[in-house]
Amino acid sequence: MRQGNQHVKKYKKLTEVTALGPPNVRDKVVEKYEAGLGYKKISRALNISLSTIKSIIRKWKEYGTTANLPRGGRPPKLKSRTRRK
Repeated sequence: MRQGNQHVKKYKKLTEVTALGPPNVRDKVVEKYEAGLGYKKISRALNISLSTIKSIIRKWKEYGTTANLPRGGRPPKLKSRTRRK
């Protein structure tokens, strides 16, 4: 007998501030990658999607960090000093 809507999800949803997850999870991904694990094994071990694993490792290879980087865009019209007034 089936009770309610109790489906087991394949991947646990992260409570994340960014699309790539919290910084401690990103560091774990890099640690496992440096230890020689493949993308699929890391994905299964940490219960994170394969595309997220690929994005984290690509960012780490390109920039050498997993921290959030500043984004481009139009500079603000008002300087921070003018905004405070």
